[in-house]
Amino acid sequence: MTAVDPADGATARLAERLLGMRANREVIPPDPNHSVRWNQHDYPSPVARWNYHPQYEIHLIRKGTGKFIVGDHIGTFEAGHVSIVGSGLPHDWVSDLEPGEVLENRDAVIQFDRKWVEQTASLVPEMAEVKPLLEQSARGIEFLGRSAETAAAAIEAMGVTTGLERLQHLFELFGILARAPQEERRFLADELFRPQLDGQAAAVVDIVLEYVFSNHAGNVKMSEAAALVGMPEPTFSKYFKRATGQTFSDLVRKLRLAHARRLLESTDKAISDICYEVGFSNLSNFNRHFLNDTGETPRHYRQRAHD
Repeated sequence: MTAVDPADGATARLAERLLGMRANREVIPPDPNHSVRWNQHDYPSPVARWNYHPQYEIHLIRKGTGKFIVGDHIGTFEAGHVSIVGSGLPHDWVSDLEPGEVLENRDAVIQFDRKWVEQTASLVPEMAEVKPLLEQSARGIEFLGRSAETAAAAIEAMGVTTGLERLQHLFELFGILARAPQEERRFLADELFRPQLDGQAAAVVDIVLEYVFSNHAGNVKMSEAAALVGMPEPTFSKYFKRATGQTFSDLVRKLRLAHARRLLESTDKAISDICYEVGFSNLSNFNRHFLNDTGETPRHYRQRAHD
């Protein structure tokens, strides 16, 4: 990989920290004492990065705010965010942090493999109710409203119990997610999303995501992203599209619009102020992209969110 311009101190420090990390397919060890693996971890953490694995994952954010990417979908999160990610679907949750800040036990995560589900279903026919949920999780699903609240409680209950009691909460959680009404589910990745990932590609994407997520409201340049991973711009552009299913400019645009949606929902800031705060250079361009992305204007989106 080529060196980054040392005159850019922040970028150089970012590159130095990230280039020592190499994301590969995450290897998740089985828990010999439980049917599924329950875990919690801090942020930042070596496991909190752009990764993928064959296991299904149910994920709870306990604290903080930030941005997340599941497949080719980019959104924002806050405490109480619950989702399920299907086998092989890459994902990452990046918190908004002050310098030196660490969020202890930010995540609670449940992971289990397809073989366990199939073996259990062969003995427990009632498990068939979970099958459609797992099939739909190939796109990733975010749960909203009451479904997210009750699911979060069941996830937490699993973490403080063992034996049959933990298994009871697991089946309770499966029931909550499988029966969640459509209005409390948000599908994430596009149905046609097909990443081409290996260890090197995952490492490259992880570096670029860190750069974009840290600078999206400012002057984000593909030339700087390409320099971080030691690639000429044309090579980087093709490589990034192949690895993520979207172009670099699409990634930046989606992140800025996701940030705008959160500000429209949670603040009374003027739409023009939000436009510039999230990184758009003019209001007409912002309105056009927002309409194309959501099917409604920023004003209508805010009105509906506050109804």
